[in-house]
Amino acid sequence: MIKAEPKTILSFIHQHFDLLKELFLAQSKNNSIDYEFLNNEIEKYGVEIKTQLFEYHILKNINDEYQITDVYYNLFEFILQQFKPLLPEEIEKYVQSITNLFIKIKEDINKDKNILIERIDSLTSEIDKFLSQIKNNTSSLLVKSRDLKANIDNIDYQEKIHKASFWIDYYIIPLNNIIDIHNSESIYNILLNISEYTNEKRLNFQDENIRLKFERLYNRLKQALIDIRQQSEILVNELIPLIERIKTENSILKGMHHYLSKGLWYKKDSPQKELLQKFRDNVFSNDFELSTKEYFEQFQLEEEVFINDDNHSFEEWVFDKHKYKERMIEALPIQNFFEWTINEIKSENIDLNTNQYFTMVSLLFEKDINIEYQNKYEKIIIEKDNTELKIPVLKITKDEN
Repeated sequence: MIKAEPKTILSFIHQHFDLLKELFLAQSKNNSIDYEFLNNEIEKYGVEIKTQLFEYHILKNINDEYQITDVYYNLFEFILQQFKPLLPEEIEKYVQSITNLFIKIKEDINKDKNILIERIDSLTSEIDKFLSQIKNNTSSLLVKSRDLKANIDNIDYQEKIHKASFWIDYYIIPLNNIIDIHNSESIYNILLNISEYTNEKRLNFQDENIRLKFERLYNRLKQALIDIRQQSEILVNELIPLIERIKTENSILKGMHHYLSKGLWYKKDSPQKELLQKFRDNVFSNDFELSTKEYFEQFQLEEEVFINDDNHSFEEWVFDKHKYKERMIEALPIQNFFEWTINEIKSENIDLNTNQYFTMVSLLFEKDINIEYQNKYEKIIIEKDNTELKIPVLKITKDEN
């Protein structure tokens, strides 16, 4: 039993965080904290807190060594984001517990309601713990693999290849088998079956409280399936290829190192010898100067060219929207808009083609006019460019709004 107030313990952790962090890192590396290391760290930080470490249940005795208790260890692991990868066997215990709880829920679905509620809550909790471990494992393996590729520890080629093979054989591939969505016996498909059963019960179960429990479990399962797919994608698309590249790249580098260090490239019959021979070359061709000279000389003999545009016998028509709109507004009301446009064109002796004519007809889309059908059966005929246009009679008036 802890006699100290919760705030006192949190204040103690905050005040001595650096020391506790060193103890956590030591246990992460060696699975325990030896007596000498603990005393040295306390002496280094100049504080006497050994009594509080045990009084607050932060440390516990393990024979002649110490360990941080699980709850505090998990806290530091989460805060520092330094998760130790779990073996697949450790993760599989969650698969087994989830499966067993689901079986008991199905078997005793119509028995004691309180026990059923507890089992549903326990199943939800186990799923949460499982997903947390999967995410931590994937994150830890990804960090370790990236560090290995960057060779942060400056290890030699052989050890690097050995570590890459170790991670993929004992952690990555087995973990992928557990969560593989394409494996009928994986946890993904187990949760999918539970989700289908839970969905049915959340809709049909008679007791409202239990229906709400199934509802909560179902929503958690939906998110769990999404999370597992995401972690599986990280394993398949990023982590496994990364490890395989480490193995391949280091095999190539090791082979090249052996090839160069043994002087094999220097042998007369070595087909790769010419790859390492020095040579000199230019970035431009040998006849670059002559080609440049020829290019510029062609402009020295350039002949004068005259363009005669006297045959341009027509004046290009440009649609002056502002001018024609003013004329249209002055002529309002116009009883027959299309007839009015033809008369305007004739008054200027302009011979417009069909495209130009319809450009002028765009005046119909101005916002300050109203358009009315005079007679929906009456049409006028306009002939342009060997085309006969049958157009309705439209009356245009000024918009007073």
